[in-house]
Amino acid sequence: MEKAIIQQNKHWSESFKNLQDRLVLHALLKKLDANLIQVVTGIRRGGKSSLFKLLINHLKKEYNPKSILYVNLDDPFFTEIYEDPKRLEQIIEIAEKITNTPVRFLFLDEIQNVNSWEKFVKSAFDNERFSKIFITGSNSSLLKGEYSQLLSGRYLTNQIFPYSFKELLLHSGIRDFMDLLKNKSSVLKMVDRMLEFGSFPEVTKQKNPDLMHEILINYYETILLKDCIGNGKIRDIKRFMSLAYYLISNNGGLFTYTGLAKILGGNENTMRDFIHYLTNSFLLYELKPFNFSLKKQFKGQKKIYCADNGILANVSFRFSYNKGKLFENLIFTELLKQGNEIYFYHNKRECDFIVKKGKHLKAIQATFELTEMNKKREISGIKEAAEKLNIKQGFIITYDQEGEEEGIPVIPFWKYFFGNEDV
Repeated sequence: MEKAIIQQNKHWSESFKNLQDRLVLHALLKKLDANLIQVVTGIRRGGKSSLFKLLINHLKKEYNPKSILYVNLDDPFFTEIYEDPKRLEQIIEIAEKITNTPVRFLFLDEIQNVNSWEKFVKSAFDNERFSKIFITGSNSSLLKGEYSQLLSGRYLTNQIFPYSFKELLLHSGIRDFMDLLKNKSSVLKMVDRMLEFGSFPEVTKQKNPDLMHEILINYYETILLKDCIGNGKIRDIKRFMSLAYYLISNNGGLFTYTGLAKILGGNENTMRDFIHYLTNSFLLYELKPFNFSLKKQFKGQKKIYCADNGILANVSFRFSYNKGKLFENLIFTELLKQGNEIYFYHNKRECDFIVKKGKHLKAIQATFELTEMNKKREISGIKEAAEKLNIKQGFIITYDQEGEEEGIPVIPFWKYFFGNEDV
């Protein structure tokens, strides 16, 4: 265990290197002085560990690096403590013995691996054992379990995603609108790459498409096995895997739990539980139809979207060359990364996304290319949604077309998501 602790805490002797800045880092830095536990959730391999290392590099500027302890609980060396959260204290004591320094800042990565971890964290927090506790988890129900109520009022949360389009632009040195216009050709290549391979941090480093495909398939299988089947203790593995593949292959399509049960066998409750595990792992997101009646929202047909285009395009061959569906999913993920609540509209006409931020609503249609064949459908969908829901703003987002159609702005993806969230 000593060897694993030393290997994970390289910051005791040097800073972590080769890290890309994350926009969420700045939000976390503003909360450092808050006397609360800092929780970061998000999809596996989305960058939570790297975010912790960025935070540690920042803390090193003001505090003794040996007073900062980082523990990645996905490491096989720590499996022996999974059933006994009290043994987290043992790790801390070993670290303090190695460094001869009290731990002030505690970072616990992938904490969901430890059963009843909340008891340890609550005790440490209430006893003011550390100046600050940071935890991550690849599970949206991390703080909704039986013991999680123990931490009520003691934490702040942030969710991290694979890189946003804005982050990729910044990493490429594109920082203002003039840079964006000057580098339009390379920007469009970036969009093309996101469409097919998404934006998981490790995948963006690669140049070999075969290797990128292999990494993405590995991510998909690991999420299903560890974060869904393992955490959910799912027994009907074959049916669960079939459902996951079916939903990804029908990304953006309407479904009901009853309909899925008829297609895949089983019953409505089983389908609902399985989808809960898939959304809980942040792999898939379930969208409801927007309605001012919450009852109708929950009873209506739903849609599923994937957390990252790379998984969508590489798991389901059906979407490998369907630019329209890939583009729709990419817009969904970018809207999500902006912190929006997202719904869809479905009545006589359809509107892809109803976006809610605070009390403000806007209607968005996603179409790779606006043509004479689809123009009427896209415009009428926005207009009906705007009329029925009293929405003042509506946009058609395309790959690279710009203009206006019947008073509705048409905006290319690369301009819309450059960073203006108020468009």
